[in-house]
Amino acid sequence: MFKSACFFRIADDFQLPDLDALERVLQKARFVPCGPTQAESTGWVAPRGNKSKVLAELVGGQLVLRLQTEKRAVPASAVKAGVEERVERYKAETGNERVPSKVKKEFKEEVLLDLLPRAFSKRSATLLWLDASAKMLVVDAGSLAAADRIVSSLLAALLEVPGAGPALDLQLVHTQTSPAAAMAHWLSTREAPWHFTVDRDCELKAADEQKSSVRYARHTLEIDEVAQHIAAGKVPTQLAMTWNERVSFVLTDAGQLRKLKMLDVVLKEAEDAKGKDDDNFDANVAILTGELSQLVPDLLEALGGEAEAPGVAAEPERLAA
Repeated sequence: MFKSACFFRIADDFQLPDLDALERVLQKARFVPCGPTQAESTGWVAPRGNKSKVLAELVGGQLVLRLQTEKRAVPASAVKAGVEERVERYKAETGNERVPSKVKKEFKEEVLLDLLPRAFSKRSATLLWLDASAKMLVVDAGSLAAADRIVSSLLAALLEVPGAGPALDLQLVHTQTSPAAAMAHWLSTREAPWHFTVDRDCELKAADEQKSSVRYARHTLEIDEVAQHIAAGKVPTQLAMTWNERVSFVLTDAGQLRKLKMLDVVLKEAEDAKGKDDDNFDANVAILTGELSQLVPDLLEALGGEAEAPGVAAEPERLAA
């Protein structure tokens, strides 16, 4: 279900709103495809898929939502060519060689309106998992930039719920030890943290202006060369790891997880738990949340524990309405 994970800490006084009330709010913001001249459309869709109409799924106390976005991509070259054509026509008709910036802006808007109905559209959907008891929000995004808009949509929806409790005040999860420093230590000492193993993929980048990088793919990392790169000043930005032989992932220097994958033992357990008469959504959610609910605390501990008051250089971005 989740391919990536970006973690946010929820305020201690937050409580899940009434599910029926939340459902009504989400239905008002349900996804609608882009219109002919609309560049982008965002809205909520059923986490279970097209056969379901329910937008807010609660499984074992875990709230799961899915936000879908559709974008029409107009090539920049086509826009540029259209604007240039109008500019030349303007010069010929007015006799003026200088075209005001305001006129150029109008030309660009006209070109976009003309091209949008013919542009191809692309859809993407993002899962959100809100664990109210653990005060954690997990977004299926491998970067904060990708998660930011998703979180904003969630905040807007929760604020619309009548009689909702305290606002969902979010902070990025920060740790006492930066992921980059921790990964450098694990690679240099060739000692993985408890419950984890270091796999065969990593990326190291220099902190200088050139940003030179070294990547290892499907290659043993227990070699002197890796430690030498780190000693020379290169910083790990990505490292493939496995937790308890159950979940593999790539840890980034920003603390996000990418390429999340449940391993065979988990898949076997999930297969055994699946029902024969449903869509297996409940079983899949239970397996996923169950694994990540244990993985995340172990990862935070491996990174020195969660930081309550990060310094100025690591100030968490506040994502509150």
